[in-house]
Amino acid sequence: MSEQAEHYERSPAPIGEVISYLKEAYPDAKTELYWSDPLQLLVATMLSAQSTDVRVNQVTQGLFERYRTAEDYARADLADLEEEIRSVGFFRNKARAIQGMAHVLVEEHGGEVPRTMGELVALPGVGRKTANVVLGNAFDVNEGVVVDTHVRRVSKRLGLTREHDPEKIERDLLEVVPEEERTLFSHLLIFHGRRVCKSRKPDCPNCILNQVCPSAFEV
Repeated sequence: MSEQAEHYERSPAPIGEVISYLKEAYPDAKTELYWSDPLQLLVATMLSAQSTDVRVNQVTQGLFERYRTAEDYARADLADLEEEIRSVGFFRNKARAIQGMAHVLVEEHGGEVPRTMGELVALPGVGRKTANVVLGNAFDVNEGVVVDTHVRRVSKRLGLTREHDPEKIERDLLEVVPEEERTLFSHLLIFHGRRVCKSRKPDCPNCILNQVCPSAFEV
């Protein structure tokens, strides 16, 4: 039997204990993007694709001073907007997406960020992951679970999913994560993935989950 197959046959980590232990380890877990209103969070999250929160926060410090409303982004000179966000990578595509998103907000939502999954994912450049970030953090709507690279890796090691596709992983997580914990659960796994359960060298001996994780010491 392969190690991978053996891993899948083991029982997944008990979700209640996982959440409890991680809450103890990371009592201040939250998004590490800087934002003060739903539009800022939406823009920052769109910028964060293929970039780091640190880099995005450096960029948005000036960006949010210059562009304060959806109308500001919609009216912006595209070349200027590209230059403002150049350092985050894929800046041309992101600038077009942000401006397209802003046009839809102005034309269809009175310049306000909508509060439903359907309306959010209909915006240019906004997928389910970004929509979950905005819904959970800006509006306290725990509709889904944000699945980034850390959530994907840690949830698989915990035996909570066997899937590779983020949407399929999210469906598995929605079956076990209590609705009221969904937004926080993503933050907890992201914090843990960045600090302990790293991709190349997880620190299993010092992991707070090593007594419940089916992959402990064998990753």
